Amino acid sequence: MSNQQKVAIITGASQGIGAGLVKAFRDRNYRVVANSRSIKASSDPDVLTVPGDIAERAVAERIIKEALSRFGRIDTLVNNAGIFMAKPFTAYTAEDYANNLSVNVAGFFNITQLAIAEMEKQGSGHVVSVTTSLVDHAIDGVPSVLASLTKGGLNAATKSLAIEYAKRGVRVNAVAPGVIKTPMHAPETHGALAGLHPVGRMGDISDIVDAVLYLDGAGFVTGEILHVDGGQSAGH
Repeated sequence: MSNQQKVAIITGASQGIGAGLVKAFRDRNYRVVANSRSIKASSDPDVLTVPGDIAERAVAERIIKEALSRFGRIDTLVNNAGIFMAKPFTAYTAEDYANNLSVNVAGFFNITQLAIAEMEKQGSGHVVSVTTSLVDHAIDGVPSVLASLTKGGLNAATKSLAIEYAKRGVRVNAVAPGVIKTPMHAPETHGALAGLHPVGRMGDISDIVDAVLYLDGAGFVTGEILHVDGGQSAGH
């Protein structure tokens, strides 16, 4: 099997944005390693599914090991797995806090550290994380401190890693979405959620997929937090 074909790892890959990313990278002739807790085996020989909780170090290690064993290289990592809880700050429980940090921060740390180690060996690679526009533009009525705490940390880590690895051929970027039309949001909420964006609509999965693909091909872009939020971060 040729090791020249590029390989992308995508977390949170079973539905929504993650499933859209798997299809998009396959359409670009990437081989894909897809992870989520509930992911099912694929009939596509160029899609390797690795089920498990990305917050567990052993799962991240298995993803990297199986990616290298099956495809021989790692070119792109998309950190898409994440938790979002809109709760008043004083209503968050210790369990909410632990769950958000485990998936949003530990999950990012585990797989990114291991993937970058492999990218550094081959002298090239790209990491892109899906964060949230709320980090830069909090919205009255959408309490989201744990999202800002965790995803804001990812935005900061993106810039730090981009500089640390800039001369080693590894780029690091992030996409900061507004509210995207995914199974996470019930149809009856779409009208209110559309109103949170100056353009007057929710984002589509394709909007985020297009942004990730742009960054993946943009060799002169690193350390960028690309807002895909219908103008939300610019103001209201």
